[in-house]
Amino acid sequence: MSQFAVNLIFVGGSFLLYILIAIWAKAGSTKDFYVAGGGVHPITNGMAIGADWMSAASFISMAGLIAAGGYANSTFLMGWTGGYVLLAMLLAPYLRKFGKFTVPEFIGDRFYSKSARLVAVVCLIVASVTYVIGQMAGAGVAFSRFLEVDATMGLIIAAIVVFVYAVLGGMKGITYTQVAQYCVLIIAYTIPAVFISLQLTGNPVPPLGLFSTHADSGLPLLEKLNQIITDLGFNSYTDDVDNKLNMVLFTLSLMIGTAGLPHVIIRFFTVPKVADARWSAGWALVFIALLYLTAPAVASMARLNLMTTIYPDGTAAAPIEYDERPSWVREWEVTGLIQYEDKNNDGRIQLYNDTDAFKAEAESRGWNGNELVVNRDILVLANPEIANLPSWVIGLIAAGGLAAALSTAAGLLLAISSAISHDLIKGAINPNITDKGELLAARISMAVAIVVATYLGANPPGFAAQVVALAFGIAAASLFPALMMGIFSKRVNNTGAISGMLAGLTFTLVYIFVYKGWLFIPGTNNLEDIPANWILGISPLSIGAVGALINFAIAFGISSVTEQPPKEIQELVESVRYPRGASGAVDH
Repeated sequence: MSQFAVNLIFVGGSFLLYILIAIWAKAGSTKDFYVAGGGVHPITNGMAIGADWMSAASFISMAGLIAAGGYANSTFLMGWTGGYVLLAMLLAPYLRKFGKFTVPEFIGDRFYSKSARLVAVVCLIVASVTYVIGQMAGAGVAFSRFLEVDATMGLIIAAIVVFVYAVLGGMKGITYTQVAQYCVLIIAYTIPAVFISLQLTGNPVPPLGLFSTHADSGLPLLEKLNQIITDLGFNSYTDDVDNKLNMVLFTLSLMIGTAGLPHVIIRFFTVPKVADARWSAGWALVFIALLYLTAPAVASMARLNLMTTIYPDGTAAAPIEYDERPSWVREWEVTGLIQYEDKNNDGRIQLYNDTDAFKAEAESRGWNGNELVVNRDILVLANPEIANLPSWVIGLIAAGGLAAALSTAAGLLLAISSAISHDLIKGAINPNITDKGELLAARISMAVAIVVATYLGANPPGFAAQVVALAFGIAAASLFPALMMGIFSKRVNNTGAISGMLAGLTFTLVYIFVYKGWLFIPGTNNLEDIPANWILGISPLSIGAVGALINFAIAFGISSVTEQPPKEIQELVESVRYPRGASGAVDH
């Protein structure tokens, strides 16, 4: 059986499963559509949160980023994991106790203002749309290789599948679909990792294999990796970073952005009680840890496998001839995600760090420039092929990559749909809309969101994890401070909260657009994403943390010189944080 047929069986079978689940769990009311009826079991919810959480960025891009940057890019791992802990401890239980359907609804009621609710809707949509671009881009990468279609067609197929199960089932369908998707993606991620760890180190546990001995050379695996990449002009894989400020801010931006992402927060509204929200958080952390503990090993082993594929003897002296390149390189070249140009006409592949620092050394070897460009997003997907694993493993990881992208995309699209139908249409435009009318509006909103996400996913501003990082920065600067102040401060009023959200969002967006080169400002020579241009060396990906500080400062500053919130709002804040009665009977 051909590899294409195997891929089709795994991917097609998983898609059929998702659609059947959606039909079985069809939403019949707005409560079903928004919060799955509010009766999801904590373990089920924890698994669904894991799938919602581990997006295409986690499954596809994170290991690729760590593989390319080593220790410097471990910030993605630390930020996303730490952010989930913040969410579980500081936000989820309290928001569940408040008992609303959406994040903007909490902000609108807590800050006693329709304007605050509408501003929160804008912040939610900007962050979620930016995030969903990365998921659709990740789906396109997976489809383009494994189903042998171009990326645009892959996006369209992914959009159709999400449309069927998300529009039909809402949160109820998405919840049980995400349970299935978690099972698919975690099996798909760990089985290849176990195989590859065994091949390279003899250790079947990838996190332990990362610190084991490389079987062929007898050196520690990371030492062997450092040896080969530094000989080719790349930075040492385990080197520390020079710009600690940027690293701290980037990690913080990912952490608080994670805690402010509405598509994860709304998952805690689906359980019956506050205690169930806490248990959901604990189970989700277990399910997430299975992938996140494996990712650094997958990254390191993928990088080593790639380098030793091009330099079979483990040194730069003898790169392989292009005509003798392995089949996996040929297959990925068809997608355009691997590109080769023979710059010195020697028929061999030179893969090295083509920078001024290494230029003299490269020229002494007769090299005229790096000749192989490998898209970072393919490393996890290509790993089984690089390691010559069985065809069924390749089919499994194809299904896993798509499950990761589609599970998070569905959660994001539901958050966008809920904000439009429940917060904008019912909350501001037509408060008297019937339950049936609101459900129809929610489904139409999601359908439109899917079309927009598919269009933007065809031309994303960066690779999947980078686009996602921008979304986290936007959420960090706008929603997270409002949620934190709404729960833990009785003094912040509606004027302060609205001003803070607008200031944080505006500052962050302007900085991103200017320093990513997406916004032309006369007299700046159109600043681009170049470290020398960044203010105080702060990357556009890290600026969300600064935006959050601005949000907090403005909200507290304006609130301190304006009137206090009404007494009933202050009592509401206290009731959310402290249970009444010894049994905690305020759960609802």
